[in-house]
Amino acid sequence: MSHQQLPTILTMGEPSGIGGEVAIKAWVSAHSSLSPFCLIDSPTRMAKLASLLNIEIPLVEISNVNETGDAFERGLPILSIELAEDPIPGELNPKNGPAVIAAIDQGVALVQSGVAGAIVTNPIHKQALYQCGFSHPGHTEYLATLAGITTEPVMMLASDRLRVIPVTRHIGVQAAINTLTPDLICETALITNRALERDFGITSPRIAVAALNPHAGEGGVMGDEEATLIEPAIQELKAKGLSVSGPHPPDTLFHASARENYDVVLCMYHDQALIPIKTLDFDTAVNVTLGLPFIRTSPDHGTALDIAGTGRANEQSLIAALQMAGEMAQNRNNGQST
Repeated sequence: MSHQQLPTILTMGEPSGIGGEVAIKAWVSAHSSLSPFCLIDSPTRMAKLASLLNIEIPLVEISNVNETGDAFERGLPILSIELAEDPIPGELNPKNGPAVIAAIDQGVALVQSGVAGAIVTNPIHKQALYQCGFSHPGHTEYLATLAGITTEPVMMLASDRLRVIPVTRHIGVQAAINTLTPDLICETALITNRALERDFGITSPRIAVAALNPHAGEGGVMGDEEATLIEPAIQELKAKGLSVSGPHPPDTLFHASARENYDVVLCMYHDQALIPIKTLDFDTAVNVTLGLPFIRTSPDHGTALDIAGTGRANEQSLIAALQMAGEMAQNRNNGQST
C-alpha cells in the first residue's frame, strides 16, 4: 500500500469539548472530498453525541486501521477506546483523562508503525489531564516525547493565504525577548525549510523574518535586537543556502501584495504570528507541527467547552487539518519515491 493511500488518524481530544462534534460534521459535510480517516474514540459516546446533535451519521466500528478505506465509504470509521464515564458536554471529568492520553498514544503508534500516513489531533484540555498525572506543557511537547526526539518541534499556523511560525511560543513577551537567540532563529528556520520542501513540495522556500521592534528597530533607535539577534541569524542562514529575507517591519508584512513575496514568515513571538493568520482565516487555519518524524496537524481552536453539545461548533478548521495532513503525506511519499 502506498503512503498516500494510508489513512489518517484522528484522535478523540477532550471528550467534553467539541472534538466529537466537529469530527461528525467533518465526515457528513466533506467525506466525499477527504482522504479516508478513522477516529479513535468511544463508539457509544459518538452515537449518543450524534443523537444529541440530531445528526444522522453511520458510525462504523473497526478493529484494524487497515479497514478504514472500505469503512469510510459507509460511514465514520471508529477505532474503539473505552471511557471511564459518559462525558457531559462542557463539564471536564479527569476520570476520562487516561483515555484521552491513550488515544494519542495509539495514534502515534499507528503512524510510527507505518499503517497510517498522518495524525490529526483534536484539542485537549490540559487542566483535566494534569489531574491524572499528565506532566507535559502541552500536546506538541508530549508528541515530541512519544517520537523520541530531543530537538524542540516547530509550530506552524497555515491557511491557503498565509503560513506563520512563532519562534517563541507560549511564554510572556518579556520572556520571549530574553529567549530569542540567533541559534534559536536559525534552528527554527532550518526545520521550517526542510518541512516546506519535503511536506509541502516547495522548492527553495522563501522565508521572511519579522523584526521584533517597531520599524525594525529603525537603526537601533527603537531597539537593537534586529542587529544583535535577527540579522546575524539571517546572514548565517543565507550562508547555508536558504532563501531568507528580513528583518521586515511586521506592520507591513501581512497585506496581500506583501504575502506574494514569501512562503512563510518567522515571527518572534506568539501573537505576532497568530494575530494576522486568525484575522485572515479564523475558521480555516491549521496548526502544523514541524520537526516530528511523522505528520501531525490539528484544528486551530481549543476545546470550546462553552459551546460543546450545542451544535454550534464549526468544523471547517478540522476539515482543513485533515486535508492538509493528507496532502503532506502525499508530498512526503512523492519525495521518497523519487
